[in-house]
Amino acid sequence: MLFSKAMVLFERYQKNIERSSRTIDDYRLDLNLLNRYLQTKYNAPIYVEDVTRDDVSEYLFYLKEERNYKPSSRKRMLASYRTFFKYAYLNDWCESNVTETLEPIKDRVKERQFLSEAEVNVFINAIDHRLIQLVARMLYFTGMRISESLNLSDQDINMGSNLIHIRQGKGNKDRTIPMHPKLKEYLKDYIQNWKVHSDYFFATKKSGRLSKNRVATVFRETSFELGLKPNVTAHVLRHSFASNLVKNDVHLVKISKLLGHNSLKTTSVYVHSNMDDLEEAINTL
Repeated sequence: MLFSKAMVLFERYQKNIERSSRTIDDYRLDLNLLNRYLQTKYNAPIYVEDVTRDDVSEYLFYLKEERNYKPSSRKRMLASYRTFFKYAYLNDWCESNVTETLEPIKDRVKERQFLSEAEVNVFINAIDHRLIQLVARMLYFTGMRISESLNLSDQDINMGSNLIHIRQGKGNKDRTIPMHPKLKEYLKDYIQNWKVHSDYFFATKKSGRLSKNRVATVFRETSFELGLKPNVTAHVLRHSFASNLVKNDVHLVKISKLLGHNSLKTTSVYVHSNMDDLEEAINTL
């Protein structure tokens, strides 16, 4: 089967099992790049059954040596190829899954940056933009992703039941987050006194919504003014939410549900241990 035709059928399958649009886009991009590379290499249309383990391995090496792709990017691409060729093998498009014996790509895990509760308060209070300051509070008190926050509608904020409903988060999954009492007071003031009419909960008069780029710019400017390195981002506030819950002994399962994670392995990266914590642990013996 032509590689290009197999890609179309694979994408149709991904849509049928309701993969997120972002995941489908990543698969499409990764497979297109491999297809183009092999077409150039062999100067001919590529068939799935003709692709070898060495072809994929050579392409990943090319990305490293010639294109300077980071390990995290090549790791994601290898995962795409593993999923595709596994599906191809199960559908008898090829005689084996050529990626099955490829060595995994090691990616150095970086310690995730996070702020203490006091540092979060200093950062948020320094934001010189009323609406974006409120977004920052939302991010910290809920652990939302920035896209989830900016896509909220008025109907997603239930002041009566103190709940925030996130629709189609990562992986197209909905979840509901309890509203922190401190956050509720800020949201109540916003709704009653200075919110503009829009389909989006966070909205400006000019455009009717707030962009991620605008939020990122204000966060970066605030970080610079405070002398914070690296910059505080929306992701850092999400990490701070999770890390401070861990520090307050909240169970990892609960944190995982609040963050919308599929596995505890993803959530576990928020368990930070500094030397003071380790010394305190030793002294309990």
